[in-house]
Amino acid sequence: MIVTHSTVSRFRSCVTSASIVRSSSSHVKVAPKRPSIAPKFSLNIKHIRENPDLYTQTCVDRNYLAQKDNPHRIIQLFSAWKQSQLDTRDVRRQSNNIHLQLGRLQRKEADDPRGSIFDEQDELLLQAQALEPTLTKVSEAEADINEEIQSLAAELPNLTSQETPLGKEARVIGYINEQPAELNTQFNHVDIGKHLDLLDFAAASTTSGWGWYFLKNEGALLEQALIQYALGVAIRHGFAVVSPPSMVYAHIASACGFQPRDQGGEQQSYTIAQNENKGDVKTGHEGKPEMTLAGTAEIPFAGMKANTRFEGGELPLHVVGASRCYRAEAGARGTDTKGLYRVHEFTKVEMFSWTIKGKEVDAFESMLAVQKEILGDLGLHCRIQEMPSSDLGASASRKIDIEAFFPSRRDTFGTVPCRQLKNDGYGEVTSASICTDYQTRRLNTRLSQRKSDFPYTVNGTALAVPRVLAALLENGWSKKYKSVKIPEVLHKWMHGTTTIEKKPKR
Repeated sequence: MIVTHSTVSRFRSCVTSASIVRSSSSHVKVAPKRPSIAPKFSLNIKHIRENPDLYTQTCVDRNYLAQKDNPHRIIQLFSAWKQSQLDTRDVRRQSNNIHLQLGRLQRKEADDPRGSIFDEQDELLLQAQALEPTLTKVSEAEADINEEIQSLAAELPNLTSQETPLGKEARVIGYINEQPAELNTQFNHVDIGKHLDLLDFAAASTTSGWGWYFLKNEGALLEQALIQYALGVAIRHGFAVVSPPSMVYAHIASACGFQPRDQGGEQQSYTIAQNENKGDVKTGHEGKPEMTLAGTAEIPFAGMKANTRFEGGELPLHVVGASRCYRAEAGARGTDTKGLYRVHEFTKVEMFSWTIKGKEVDAFESMLAVQKEILGDLGLHCRIQEMPSSDLGASASRKIDIEAFFPSRRDTFGTVPCRQLKNDGYGEVTSASICTDYQTRRLNTRLSQRKSDFPYTVNGTALAVPRVLAALLENGWSKKYKSVKIPEVLHKWMHGTTTIEKKPKR
């Protein structure tokens, strides 16, 4: 076999064309290179190529406009990869044949050491060496194309459930408890908390800035009571308790659908600076992977099973845990975000489940049952909403929010009766989401039966302390007695306190 000059020239032209394909994609924003320890993605690229319009429309429906061209770009890159494979087929075949002949010569030499094969070996080695540089370049170009395809696919949000309303309007699907007959629209939870010496935002602004707070006295006890109560309800529903870490690798958060910045460019998470986090190109040392403070225990829970396989009979697996959560985007100041409603750090009890495809709704409804029981027994009036496509995060296929009634969030038209209002007064306190295999494909969490099978994940808030505490203060406030009644289900953790009253001055 002879490798001609024209063959090598043709092969080099393939390298050039592959490089052009790579450079033409420079306008696409590609995620930073993931560290070697990051779980390997197993995205369904074939499904994206076969249904580009579906994924593009999903991006439009969910306001992922920067990613709407990704599906068709993936098709272009895949076509370029196929063309490169076709153009270099003959040369690859020649390279394979050379190595096969070298193998046969080595076996022949072992059988007949006296045979003269060195000249033939030298000729084959020269031919292999002539192909190696250009073959390497094409392989690198194709690897870069595949890496960009993976990156573009990873940026796409999950497909939307048929249960999810398209657009921006949520669909009300139920209520919990009756709306209070007498509404306290005069005092919000900040006023009540200050009056009863439960909250201190001024001191927190000195230590940490706006968006942080101190819980004091019965306010601090209420936090612990709410945690214990929520954990107890979840345990009764079959959830196992796990205490997760609050710091996670940034690539784990990203795999769960949480990016450092949202679609509008607003910072969402806090990044933790590490010493030696910069790699060394000369030595090949990557440095320490970037860390982030988790915005929800959903992230460490999902990452807990990264790079693992579930054996038959292990699923469904339901866990619940309390953790501190950190959100950089506490929002602009205003009545809707005042006080405890939107803060940078808070305690939340989170539920998380792994289940098999087809059983995700069962896990979803189990979480909703926990949420309804908790909020119902706390005496809060709430509405339940099927959230629209524009409100879904990257990982969610379907999401249901439960919103508690906050009397102070309702604004009247002066003398108009209280029930005819321009703001209905509800604010989100829990959510539950079905994420299908979005997270498990990005975290390499598999089922043992088949390599191509991935479990589905479901997550939900059991209780977010600040918002529920705020709702309890507003709805439990007695205008007559200037006190707050504590729900009976929390009494066992309140050390004998059933009503919070103003403390006498010392």
